[in-house]
Amino acid sequence: MVNTLAPKAPAPRPLGRRPASPAVEGRARHRRQSVVAYLFLTPALLFFAVFLILPLGFALLLSLSRWTGFDLGDIDPVGLDNFAALFADGATFLTPVLTNTLLFALGTVALALAGSVLVATCVDRLRFQGLWRTLYFLPIVTTVVAVGNVWKYMYEPGGLVNGVLNALGFGSVAFLADPDTALPSVIVVHAWASLGSAILILTAGLKSIPESYYEAAALDGAGPATVFRKITLPLLRPSLLFVCVTQFLTGLQSFALISVMTKGGPGDATAVAALEMYRRAFSYGDWGTASAAAFVLFAVVLAVTLAQLWLFRRKGEDA
Repeated sequence: MVNTLAPKAPAPRPLGRRPASPAVEGRARHRRQSVVAYLFLTPALLFFAVFLILPLGFALLLSLSRWTGFDLGDIDPVGLDNFAALFADGATFLTPVLTNTLLFALGTVALALAGSVLVATCVDRLRFQGLWRTLYFLPIVTTVVAVGNVWKYMYEPGGLVNGVLNALGFGSVAFLADPDTALPSVIVVHAWASLGSAILILTAGLKSIPESYYEAAALDGAGPATVFRKITLPLLRPSLLFVCVTQFLTGLQSFALISVMTKGGPGDATAVAALEMYRRAFSYGDWGTASAAAFVLFAVVLAVTLAQLWLFRRKGEDA
């Protein structure tokens, strides 16, 4: 009689390749997943390459060449001559163009940051906050051409701004026709138009501050100014950093508003780097110098952004 309870002998191992270890199987599975992921990313990578990498490489080629913008066969390599022409004696790129660009960006950041902090703090304590945020956001969704033309008419001698000044007993001011007031006038418009996005970001930052901090400060008898300086501003630093960096980048690259309101005038009082690049490329056919100016502006933007990040990070460590 056969004993069915006896242990069965192990089945013989089939001949051929030995089974892979778990580590080898994990690496193979990771490779398969990577291939699938890159297949899904291929359309986005192709779009990135066609519309960013290739134009960037072509712009770099043009910055080292002389080209009038018509026949690709007419591209004439000139080395660093285009960069040297930008900073040669008598050139206007460094002064006043690049100087105006930095002043425009600094003025925009200062006004927009101060105004958005003030308005966001007030809106955070009002009823119907959604309505107020929507009203302040309207200039963002309005076209730059419409904003520029409306403010252009408001700045005219018979416009609303001068009408208010005359009612207060002041004389009329040639805001856009005077070289001394043209750039500050456009800075005010740009800062006003960019308040909406900054207010939304700072309002979200204010909402993230725990109320317990304010309650503890009230119990200690801290006044509104002390609370704002010791609690609100330090905890709002990440939002302030984002607003400051984005506003500065927008100011350095501003083109449409100045083109609509002043076209760089009077003289070169409001000429900025983006407008100068447009003129050199499309008005004068000097694509090489325009491309060189674009790379100089890119270097300025990168340096300013890194400086802002370092400054805010250092202040955060000191705090």
